[in-house]
Amino acid sequence: MAQRADVVVVGGGVVGLTTAIALNEAGIRAVVWTAEVPRLTTSAVAGALLGGPVMSEPRADAVRWQKTGLEIFGELATHPHTGVTAARGRLVTRLDGGTPPWARDLPGFAECSPEELAGFKAGFWITSPIADMPCYLDYLVDRLCRSGGDIEVCTVASLEQPTSHAPVVVNCAGVAGATLACDDSVTPVRGQHVVVENPGLTEFFYEGGADDDWTGFFPHGDRVVLGGNARKGDWNLEPDEAQSADILRRCAEVEPRLADARVVKVDVGLRPGRPSIRVEEQQVEHGRLIHNYGHGGVGVSMSWGCALDVVKMVSGHAPEQP
Repeated sequence: MAQRADVVVVGGGVVGLTTAIALNEAGIRAVVWTAEVPRLTTSAVAGALLGGPVMSEPRADAVRWQKTGLEIFGELATHPHTGVTAARGRLVTRLDGGTPPWARDLPGFAECSPEELAGFKAGFWITSPIADMPCYLDYLVDRLCRSGGDIEVCTVASLEQPTSHAPVVVNCAGVAGATLACDDSVTPVRGQHVVVENPGLTEFFYEGGADDDWTGFFPHGDRVVLGGNARKGDWNLEPDEAQSADILRRCAEVEPRLADARVVKVDVGLRPGRPSIRVEEQQVEHGRLIHNYGHGGVGVSMSWGCALDVVKMVSGHAPEQP
């Protein structure tokens, strides 16, 4: 088991790794305990679009967390080998109401032409960071190690278990973190993506406002991540062939070049759905326990903002932004 540290972060996905990095870079030694290596976590199968509207609760905090994240991801996009790039793409919806007022303030905003709407009711172009998650997770692991942190692959049966190794425990274990916290408000939201060889796409596409099935694609170099769906309460991690076929069909209707793209793999993950993201300290008998979970499908975009809030809780003062 890992040597004693100032903080044990439970969870090796994007939220846990980012939290541990922020702590170490603030001079607080943190180690990560995770049941799976980062590339096998739900974070590894995200799209991942980092801009766009903020729909999560608590809304004021979520807006602040995303603003922090966009500043940091924007900086990361200027450096090679981070997995983060700045891309142009369309946000569309099948809902009535036209272009929302907040959209015009987004970077790179431009209305879609009727042809660019691809059959959707409303849509617009923006410029946003996107993350190639396997590459980005590798970058985070390397940055964690360089900051003095470490990763221990182990099973955490309770949040009391790490208290013998550190005075502070931070729960960043996603759906499993909710189980550890006995939080009945969390629901697994199953998502499935189809990864194909890139037929030459450079722009992303994302449908917002959909409850179950949504259409989107995110190019990352030689591959494109196609989505997707969001099935609440579904714990099944096995790929569904019918869902894959439907995802491919929907995406090819928007971008015909995807119709004949070779399928590389199908990814499935469980997002930790919760009425609101939980970033707070809980009073416990032994040591200190801080929660940082319940991000649903926005864990990547909220990761840096939430991590810096955790650093402030642990240290008692606001850290400098990385």
